[in-house]
Amino acid sequence: MTSALIAALSTACALWLWTGPDFAVTRLSKLTTVQQKPQWRSLAERLTRPNPSRRAEAWRRASIELCQSLSAELSAGRTPGEALTKAITAVDFPDPQLLRPVIAAARDGGDVAAALTSAAPPQGGEGLRQLAACWEVGTAVGAGMTSLVDRVAGTLRLAEAHRQDVSAQLAGPRTTAKMLAVLPALGLLMAGALNMHPLNFLFGSLPGFICLIAGVTLDACGLWWTSRMATQAQP
Repeated sequence: MTSALIAALSTACALWLWTGPDFAVTRLSKLTTVQQKPQWRSLAERLTRPNPSRRAEAWRRASIELCQSLSAELSAGRTPGEALTKAITAVDFPDPQLLRPVIAAARDGGDVAAALTSAAPPQGGEGLRQLAACWEVGTAVGAGMTSLVDRVAGTLRLAEAHRQDVSAQLAGPRTTAKMLAVLPALGLLMAGALNMHPLNFLFGSLPGFICLIAGVTLDACGLWWTSRMATQAQP
């Protein structure tokens, strides 16, 4: 009975490692967000909490739409402030509250570049920061704002296409690594089903315990190394 319970727990842990969140993305999210005091949250809030990688992707798509809409408004003959205000209101951002200072700066003639830089999130805000640099150059030098915004939009589209291509190519190695991490637990289940009592050897003898520690360590190192290589390969 004890062997079956331990085998079931080992399988559950292996399945969690297989289908659980990406450790690199989780750690990066913790490092780039402001630490707050722990609060009790309901189960529904935990289940509906947005994924940091998906949120960053939504910000990148919204930035591309913003540049395209801004270029269209500028081509229609609107002033840069009016064009930016209408473009922001026409785009569905993940957090529209962050863009309110930008709208206020565009309407009142404030520092739009600084407002865009402040509103850009740490993850996924590359488009807003590039648009801020474009705005600063256009207002300081007097260059054509429409052509600058078009170049930024084209750069963002190419970067997003490259990012999606890399993510699609990395999906296979990540899935293979997680499947290989689950195989030892499946081997224990198969050995237990054949009445070979593998847990008695692993937990009941010194050589077995050494094998268990070595196997878990190598398994964890393999997952960490695969995640590290995939994170470094991403743009």
